[in-house]
Amino acid sequence: MRTATRQRLRLSGGSDLSYFTAGEASKPALLLLHGFPTSAQTFRDVVPELSQVAYVIAPDLPGFGESDVLPTVSFPAYGEAISELLARLEIGPRYIYLHDFGAPVGFHIAMQAPERVLGLIVQNANAHRSGFGPQWADTQAFWAQPNAKTEAAATSHLTFEGTKYQYFGNVPSDVAARISGEGWKEDWRVMSLPGRMGMHRALLLDYGNYVARFDAIAEYLKRRQPPALMLWGRHDPFFDIAETLSWMQALPRMEAHILDAGHLMLETHAGAAASLMVEFIGRKQR
Repeated sequence: MRTATRQRLRLSGGSDLSYFTAGEASKPALLLLHGFPTSAQTFRDVVPELSQVAYVIAPDLPGFGESDVLPTVSFPAYGEAISELLARLEIGPRYIYLHDFGAPVGFHIAMQAPERVLGLIVQNANAHRSGFGPQWADTQAFWAQPNAKTEAAATSHLTFEGTKYQYFGNVPSDVAARISGEGWKEDWRVMSLPGRMGMHRALLLDYGNYVARFDAIAEYLKRRQPPALMLWGRHDPFFDIAETLSWMQALPRMEAHILDAGHLMLETHAGAAASLMVEFIGRKQR
């Protein structure tokens, strides 16, 4: 990742957390939280610009990238791990970038210390039931009645082809042609390491507990009304486009941009996204 420095932190529980930092610590902090199945590398093309206006912290979530799996696999545990990172780096007020699995982690952090949230950047991150289309039926059945049969159906995407689909699913061919490299191969290599598949099954099950907190999240958003920027890939096959309206209804002052991209929007629209984020952060600091 250009201009960034990779570091490792030994968490109090004994696991190692890998993360990147970039920019000057005197600038406003920006916490970048990636989703499934990627790592902090998903931000590689936006960090150079973002580091001009912010102190960027981009962790590999536990069990992703170069970070260890935590002894307890849950989104609150992940939130506590990232909170420990922020505390050790002495990070105060911060912007939080939410994407996919990064959303439950980010909301855990934001709702623990709402006074420290400078703003939210929402990129294909679900926080309302409107985001769930018919494709979530197997997963919802797994949440309602976890057993071998429902787990097998809900986790059928945990394959090499399913990992690649995260990049290309529903993406028009001319847009897909802009995806450079083969990041899904590295994602799959990490997913295939010992203990990782069990972790992913546990995380998918725990996502149901995150969904159960949607009402509490709605109350947080209603009460705090954090400044917010939405960057949404409209061809996302996982989160319904109706989710964007729910976000805008929850945050009436949210600045929203719907882009001609897929779930992993930064693979094709990093330049546009970086410019919008730089403008958003710069405007809020004036």
